[in-house]
Amino acid sequence: MNKKNGQQNEQPNNPMHGVKLQTILEVLKEHYGWEGLAKKVNINCFKNDPSIKSSLKFLRRTPWARDKVEQLYLNLIE
Repeated sequence: MNKKNGQQNEQPNNPMHGVKLQTILEVLKEHYGWEGLAKKVNINCFKNDPSIKSSLKFLRRTPWARDKVEQLYLNLIE
């Protein structure tokens, strides 16, 4: 899905460029809910007393979990 439209963006073919982790979490939570997210990505911050704040804290220091969440987001927007 690479579009070459002549724009001079730093990463024109990267759908994640400029998308904040908080926005990703909000979109996924809206679509799946916390329970659905916990089933898709098996991490405690989605299972036990979930919140955007606690999830952001965990995902920012846990690269493998962040990668899974970002991939889930990419699959959703495609």
